[in-house]
Amino acid sequence: MTSGVTLALATVEAWLSGRRPLIAVVLGSGVGGLADRLVDVDRLPYGRIPGFPGATVPGHAGELVAGVLGGNAVLCQSGRFHPYEGHGQATVALPSRLFAALGIGQVVLTNAAGGIRRSFAPGTLMCIADQVNLTWANPLVGALVPGDTRFPDMSTPFATELIALAHRVAGAGGIALEDGVYGGVMGPSYETPAEVRMLERMGADVVGMSTIAEVITLRALGLRCLGLSTITNRAAGLSLTPLSHADVMTTARVAGESLGRLVEGVVASLHARDPHAL
Repeated sequence: MTSGVTLALATVEAWLSGRRPLIAVVLGSGVGGLADRLVDVDRLPYGRIPGFPGATVPGHAGELVAGVLGGNAVLCQSGRFHPYEGHGQATVALPSRLFAALGIGQVVLTNAAGGIRRSFAPGTLMCIADQVNLTWANPLVGALVPGDTRFPDMSTPFATELIALAHRVAGAGGIALEDGVYGGVMGPSYETPAEVRMLERMGADVVGMSTIAEVITLRALGLRCLGLSTITNRAAGLSLTPLSHADVMTTARVAGESLGRLVEGVVASLHARDPHAL
């Protein structure tokens, strides 16, 4: 455990006051309203957590939210740290390391993404089956952090059991859910049409500016991941509409009701299970 994680852990454990969340949910752009589905809620602004910078991206609240969702104690990360904001990989990975230090075994990561696959219209929900790291960075570079795997196996970055569970929950709730590959880029500029064509040829179905470093860190620590993307726009070159973050957040909020039901159903289905055994 790094010194930064130790300091953050002491603050967060004191704030949790005996709560023991076994599941974390990371909230992407425009889907912060998911935290409103929790009951028995406490909120901790990032400014009170050592090593946590403030959230600067619109749609990211900048707080941890502890509560109960679907009968399970859950910890929500409402606001990410992105490399394009100037944060180093250690800062981007800090919340993921905090989850592991708290004993959390499973993490549901949500994000907003641009649709590359032609059938992905805005509002589509996609379960991430795999990812392509085009950020040209890796949070594991450097001295081995105690508790990490030096060469983590990334053949199944997203737990197949959790993917299957998400599809069962979606089917039972009448929620349309696709599968696909997430292409992660640095940002903050949106991609050019040529870059989107490149991503498509490399196997990406959607493109976004988050998630990659978190999943790598979580897998190095042995945590299981479920990734859910909300397709908020067609990627550059696939639509005549100029891309804007305001439109991204609007579409994410509209799709938020279905995403919220899906996440709540997944969390409820994990109730009373050993997160390390699923």
